[in-house]
Amino acid sequence: LKLNSHVSALHPVTGSQQLKQQRDKLKQYQKKITLQLEKERHLAKQLLKDGKKERALLLLKKKRYQDQLLDKTDIQIANLERMVQDIEFAQIEIKVIEGLKAGNDCLKQMHEVMSIEEVERILEETQEAIEYQKQIDELLAVFLTAEDEDAVLAELEAITQGQDITLPELPTDPLPAVPTGETELKEAPIKPEREMLAA
Repeated sequence: LKLNSHVSALHPVTGSQQLKQQRDKLKQYQKKITLQLEKERHLAKQLLKDGKKERALLLLKKKRYQDQLLDKTDIQIANLERMVQDIEFAQIEIKVIEGLKAGNDCLKQMHEVMSIEEVERILEETQEAIEYQKQIDELLAVFLTAEDEDAVLAELEAITQGQDITLPELPTDPLPAVPTGETELKEAPIKPEREMLAA
């Protein structure tokens, strides 16, 4: 996020609007990812049936990481909504900057593990796909703890013991755009009174 050094404050309406936009994007991601996670769990079950336990484990590890991102997103949405409801002039600049930065980080992390192409490559048999699967496994190993690994194995066991379920349709709507550059925050004069902005 970029802010000119000579900008002394932000207009509260501008800050509130940007926070609301960030919140809404996070909510869109939450809805989309929740649907995809269910799809991936069924795909893992199918891989188990096909005798591809290692790939099923990889898919569940990826799912576990995305679950953790969803938890972080819940916290960030709550923070953004609270900030929208209670914006003080004396703290508007730093709160908006920190809020938008945290929101952008959540969006970027989700975008990295959200693409449908990634799931398809995990299912492929080509040498290139196998190398990609290895890279994903190594990457997830950095983020997942021993407790996460146990949870993944428990989910794998639950899937093994479960009943056949028809695969849900994967959502095809495009994801909200993730900010790729620095966000410019608009300059505006300070007013003396305090505004309370509803979410």
